[in-house]
Amino acid sequence: MKFFLKNIIDSQDTKSGKLFDFFIQFLIILSLISFSLDTIPNLDTQLVYFLNLFEVVSITIFTIEYLLRIYVSDRKFSYIFSFYGFIDLIAIAPFYLSGVIDLRSLRVVRLLRILKLFRFNKSLTLLNKAFLIVKREMIIFSFIALLLLYISSVGIYFFENPAQPNQFSSIFACMWWAISTMTTVGYGDMVPVTVGGKIFTSLISFIGIGVVAIPAALLASSLTGLLHIDKDEFD
Repeated sequence: MKFFLKNIIDSQDTKSGKLFDFFIQFLIILSLISFSLDTIPNLDTQLVYFLNLFEVVSITIFTIEYLLRIYVSDRKFSYIFSFYGFIDLIAIAPFYLSGVIDLRSLRVVRLLRILKLFRFNKSLTLLNKAFLIVKREMIIFSFIALLLLYISSVGIYFFENPAQPNQFSSIFACMWWAISTMTTVGYGDMVPVTVGGKIFTSLISFIGIGVVAIPAALLASSLTGLLHIDKDEFD
């Protein structure tokens, strides 16, 4: 029985395994659509009832899937504390905590169900592998980016606080400016007016191009390498 269930739940090579994967993916997508519809104000009572019923059904299926994955796993604790084990648990936890905690504060957690798709979709799996390959470089660069973010916040505070004490009131308030400038978004809600602030902003904007481009280039390079390997294996 365990071997039979394992071939369905854990295997993507068997026909039954592929059908199971497709069904779970389809249910995840429907669940996300239901989540989005639930945010529309003044919904029809019947539609609300249907959405609630669908949530109960989907949670039941996700719960059975989670328990079966524990059952068929050769290393149960490894699965429970793994990334996918955590995501599978988070996908169902808000429903069972609704009696203890206000469900409205946990509704957004349902959005994490989209991460379950990484298990089933080959393209998303490749993307996950590509990220893991450059994980060390990403961690190093993230630390550098955070350091630059802080330096940018301190710099613009030094230049603009005397001229605009309400807008650039503190280093923490300046972090919003630093994020929008370094990511080259520039919302325009916090604009430097001093000469020093404008020069500093121009410098940070150029640095921001690298902040966005370098991680993207690392991930793209890693993904390209994996795609070449996958293509060679297919050929």
